[in-house]
Amino acid sequence: MTLTFAIIGSGWRSDFFLRVAAALPERFRVSGLVTRSPATAAAIEKRWGVRGYPDLDALLADGTPDVVVVSVPRDVAPGIILDLVDRGIPVLTETPPAAGIDDLVELWHRAARPGAPTVQVAEQYHLSPLLSAQLAVARSGRLGTPSQALVAQCHDYHGVSVMRRALGVGADEVDITASVFRSPLVAGPGRAGDPTEERIVTATQTTARFMFDGRLGVYDFAGEQYFSWIRGNRLLVRGERGEIENGEVRYLRRFDEPVFGSLRRVMTGEGGNLEGMFLRGILLGDEWVFRNPFLPARLNDDEIAIARMLDAMPRAIDGRAPVYSLAEASQDHYLALLMQQAAETGDTVRSTRQPWADVVDEELHARESSG
Repeated sequence: MTLTFAIIGSGWRSDFFLRVAAALPERFRVSGLVTRSPATAAAIEKRWGVRGYPDLDALLADGTPDVVVVSVPRDVAPGIILDLVDRGIPVLTETPPAAGIDDLVELWHRAARPGAPTVQVAEQYHLSPLLSAQLAVARSGRLGTPSQALVAQCHDYHGVSVMRRALGVGADEVDITASVFRSPLVAGPGRAGDPTEERIVTATQTTARFMFDGRLGVYDFAGEQYFSWIRGNRLLVRGERGEIENGEVRYLRRFDEPVFGSLRRVMTGEGGNLEGMFLRGILLGDEWVFRNPFLPARLNDDEIAIARMLDAMPRAIDGRAPVYSLAEASQDHYLALLMQQAAETGDTVRSTRQPWADVVDEELHARESSG
């Protein structure tokens, strides 16, 4: 079955969805893209063969897609999401679903009403191959019950999302402390490509501690890390029986029998391999902890994660299983906003249960029950 989706917005992230659809035409089809710029519409049609439309009405006049991807700034996203919900169209929205806490609450009450079409959020990090493998190890039982997680992977709500999943917590109340440290850094590449000269930038690093009941999450990230060649990603998850530290896994089979293993990416196209260029999966010893469901498509890790989101949307639309629900997205963005508040004030900030909390806890229980 081919999933047909449309895109509202023509920014940098929209291209990821267009590339995925072009690489997997048997699975995905883009019915059109909404942009206010005629020049952008013409460029997209020339490059991708996707028709541009000036507004949503014009797009829908040519047919209703299975889902609409909303890829616009967070301050205008809620209005577009609610317009689609009112029209009965499922949504996969990029960026946080709303800008502030009040906006999150209002969007939740209006979009999560009974009978409304699903609103999922395009949070891809936990679906990327390496993080997916690491999180699979964390919940496999090898480590025992995760009690500590350090996440230095991605910013704000993205990092909070990975941290919550690594710890296996839902909408639990949490005490948050945070601080900011600024330091010089030689600039790396950017969206436009490699650097053309040496340039010193100021890296703004936020470090935060999330004290749940019996569990500790540590967030540590500077935005410059995304493209830096010299600032690597880190993930550490610890339980009473072991830990995973980036690609290294250490755990106890028995109290007197330690086991040591490493995550290994299995790539094709290297050396004399003639299979093509794609990720086959990630192994821990002789166990596949991640298998790429889209081979032999030539996709990078982020594109694989986006393809996994799109591929899971029919189950979310049918109500069988969420991809990354509006409830989860609201909780993670809410905690990220509290983290920013703690960093700005220097005070300890405590979360409270929000209107979506029960849904977050229910979805966590369903994930744990399904393994």
